[in-house]
Amino acid sequence: MAGKRAVAKQSLPEIIANDLRERILSGEMAEGETIRQEALAEEYDVSRMPVREALKRLNAEGLVQWANNRGGSVTKHSLHEIGEIFDLRTLIEVDMFRRSIPNMTDTDFKQCRDILERMETSYDQDDVSEWGALNDDYHSALCAASGLKMTAEILNRLSVQSDRYVRMHLSVMQQRDQAKEEHGELLRLAMAGKVEEACSLLTRHVQRTKDELLELIAAKRAAEES
Repeated sequence: MAGKRAVAKQSLPEIIANDLRERILSGEMAEGETIRQEALAEEYDVSRMPVREALKRLNAEGLVQWANNRGGSVTKHSLHEIGEIFDLRTLIEVDMFRRSIPNMTDTDFKQCRDILERMETSYDQDDVSEWGALNDDYHSALCAASGLKMTAEILNRLSVQSDRYVRMHLSVMQQRDQAKEEHGELLRLAMAGKVEEACSLLTRHVQRTKDELLELIAAKRAAEES
């Protein structure tokens, strides 16, 4: 008789938080959009309590700005704050990648290749949401062998903050082939043990995304205000 298999159980607040998080990351809920607890409770057909708990979790992640007595909104970062998110991500992720490469095994390389293949499919299908999620998975996989668990937690928080902007970038990119090629080259350099070349490419990769995003968001906000 087969042994018992563990199944992850989610509470109602977790389910609601996960759905709201995806709605924010996908852009369905826009930055600055007002959040009404009562409306969400009606939409999810639940009481306000699990909605309130879900919003508290997203507030802790920085995706919403929420106060029980004053309501809230989807977080809208300034251009300076967005730049800071990506600069911090560069500092932390590149250091983790540098430490990870010497420790990467065939298992790590296979995991990265598998994610790249799935990214290829989402790329061909123009599935920005899936590509965005896999992009985060891939960057995490490249750094996993660093063994820096506390640093990984900090990077994960930054990744949640940057993910919706990365998806925004992917949705309008005209030259996606460059990003795809750079992802493949990062793995090839890691497999070859070329640490400094790999880290230099990762730095350029993240900073180019930041520069293009800031230009995109600045233009978008200027158009909305005109």
